[in-house]
Amino acid sequence: MSVEPFDPGALTLKLDARVLSEFLEAAGDLDARDFGLDPDRISALSVLARHDEKTDWRAAVSGLDSAEIVALVRFFTLAERLPGWESGARSPVIPLAAALKARGDYPEDLTGWIKARTDNRFLPYGSLMDRL
Repeated sequence: MSVEPFDPGALTLKLDARVLSEFLEAAGDLDARDFGLDPDRISALSVLARHDEKTDWRAAVSGLDSAEIVALVRFFTLAERLPGWESGARSPVIPLAAALKARGDYPEDLTGWIKARTDNRFLPYGSLMDRL
């Protein structure tokens, strides 16, 4: 019997209401070990820890209120410490922050909070090349 290596990219997990609810629940547990997520869920959800052409975070959170989006920004800022969740310029924080700015609801202190808690130089604005 052979065991194949785990490839999170092979999963077809979609960013839907159920998964958003799971992320929001984890965002409510920022002080808990691994945000209350078990190791299998951490691995499974890691494919959504990046935004790309298949994962449109701004569209996905359009039905959420601004406080929930702020909670997700905080969660994904801290979640980069989870194995497989390092995301650099593909962090969901970037489109989530953009969604808040588009609403005119970006909190004054949020950038400072993010910068104080991450080494990801792309947060919260993204790559300069992506903004051009």
